[in-house]
Amino acid sequence: MSAKRKIRLHKFIANCGYTSRRRAELLIQAGRVELNGKIQTSLGITLHPGKDVVHVNGEKLELPEALTIILNKPRGILTSTHDTHDRLTVMDILPRRFGYDGVLPAGRLDRDTEGLLVLTNDGDLGHRITHPRYETEKEYEVHVSGRPAVEKLRQLESGVVIDGTKTAPARLDSVQNKGQQTQLRLIIREGRKRQVRRMFQCIGHEVAYLRRVRIGGLELGDLPPGKWRELEEADVRTLLGE
Repeated sequence: MSAKRKIRLHKFIANCGYTSRRRAELLIQAGRVELNGKIQTSLGITLHPGKDVVHVNGEKLELPEALTIILNKPRGILTSTHDTHDRLTVMDILPRRFGYDGVLPAGRLDRDTEGLLVLTNDGDLGHRITHPRYETEKEYEVHVSGRPAVEKLRQLESGVVIDGTKTAPARLDSVQNKGQQTQLRLIIREGRKRQVRRMFQCIGHEVAYLRRVRIGGLELGDLPPGKWRELEEADVRTLLGE
């Protein structure tokens, strides 16, 4: 990031991997952030990365080298940086250096879901992937119990109500009946908690298997479960559909 380009203070803190943008705002308002030796409590403050000096709770922050990876998250692993109930998280199955580099999950997959997960220390990229206004596509391979009727599947495409709010229109592809299950591809542009599973519950069918295979323009491909790879700049552009 160029020193000539100004950036808001809360965004700089998030880009350093210290915490989320929202929690950075709370730290600023609480008087826990110093810019060039002076406590700042205004959310509108901007700075020059590489020139101005920021401390949070007395700790000097510096922007790390940009690092983005994709992981094929296995089932049974939490999408979190830590857990208070002695369960394994994605950080436990990655090299420890990623934690030191401030790499964090961009979005979530629930514990029983496997597949493509992006982790990055680039706050702008993480924001771009997860914020609803960018409507980043996520594609899932889904196996559900039974054989949903055509009109039920059309409900998913037009939107179903979860927690009082209708989901955005979805797309369905490759619908195939396999014995007592139906296999299909579901494409959504949202990221609510356990959204795919709850969408199918709304039409009376339980999800038996769920795997995310694509985010934006980036596909999981043949990356084995539990394995990861670092993204090059061209990969990131593909991810963002550029």
